[in-house]
Amino acid sequence: MALDDTKHAYRDLDDDALLQELTDTKDALFKKRFENATGQLDNVSVLRKLRKDVARIHTELRAREIAAAEALETQRENA
Repeated sequence: MALDDTKHAYRDLDDDALLQELTDTKDALFKKRFENATGQLDNVSVLRKLRKDVARIHTELRAREIAAAEALETQRENA
């Protein structure tokens, strides 16, 4: 999956699915870190990819949080 596809894929998910994806990604990262510590991980670049995916998901969640707060503020101003 290309970088742009990943960003758009996270934008297309609803909040519950995004939180589930975050949980799954953090779990996969934990497992890969454990494999790395025991010397069983061959491709260490997967750690970087998973860390970046966690950051992308957090960024999308924060953007949604900000958008919701701005919408609420706008609604209060118009009332």
